[in-house]
Amino acid sequence: MSKLITVTALLLTEVGIAASAHAQITTYPAKPIRIICPAAPGGISDLLSRITAQRLTPIYNQQVIVENRPGSGGHLAGDLVAKAPPDGYTLLQATIAQNAAYAMYSGLTYDPGRDLQPMVLLGESQGALVVHPSLPVRNVKDFIALAKARPSELNYGSAGAGTAIHMAAELFKWVANVNLTHIAYKGSAPAMIDLIGGNIQVMFENVATATPFVKSGKVRALGVTGRSRAPNLPDIAPIAESGLLDYEAVPYYTLSTSSKVPAEIVRKIAADTDTFVKAPDLQKRWSELGITPLGGTAEAAVKRNAVETAKWSRVIKAAGIRVD
Repeated sequence: MSKLITVTALLLTEVGIAASAHAQITTYPAKPIRIICPAAPGGISDLLSRITAQRLTPIYNQQVIVENRPGSGGHLAGDLVAKAPPDGYTLLQATIAQNAAYAMYSGLTYDPGRDLQPMVLLGESQGALVVHPSLPVRNVKDFIALAKARPSELNYGSAGAGTAIHMAAELFKWVANVNLTHIAYKGSAPAMIDLIGGNIQVMFENVATATPFVKSGKVRALGVTGRSRAPNLPDIAPIAESGLLDYEAVPYYTLSTSSKVPAEIVRKIAADTDTFVKAPDLQKRWSELGITPLGGTAEAAVKRNAVETAKWSRVIKAAGIRVD
């Protein structure tokens, strides 16, 4: 009899847990939601976070708030979301840093691949290889020749270790077999200021951010990091067309959360986000930001992360990049 009572109690407990989880899912969201942005205000990640928040707020009839938590290459934000209550109320506007390029870190207080999950692909963009106008180069081949002639003398700026700008440059170094010196900044804005001022010579900046400086002549664009030309810089050819056939660096962005958030909530957020990502009235805004909207299912986001993680882990290992 005691065994029967124990089994019955266990079954009732499981039923109770399942009922509680179902109730949580059917009432979601019942309170405001936070989107944690891993970058400072004003950049692509911040703007993507705010567009997402603005669109989800009326869908959910709940306030969706953006909190900027820059630092540690985006991992302050990643750690916060990974350790938040797994109820779907703390989301992450994730970049390549949390999604795929974390193999360089040995001292993270969380495991991005294990503790976070992508829910939906927001979009992807391109970078542009830009240099200070004083550099005596007009194209990618000239730049490679100069870098080979002056190994480690040319400094490139990034928004921090593991960011898209950093990884695009490291992939270039690997494929072109050149040595450039990395200068990490707390965001791409201060790096661009130093590039314009001539304190560094190179950046692989987001196309949309770089475009006004290219058009004003403050920096010179040599190539774009994707496989096709960017609408913002139609006269600039892809780096791959300069003989570096294996070169392609396409930053992408996801809306992610703790890996412990129930699958039903993840699918709901993915479906709701997918409804506005490709909305006609947003297309002009995406174009201004240099973003190609993606959307889709949570499964598609997981697959993209797996492919990108394998790629960037190889680059990190080949380049011997380590961050403590």
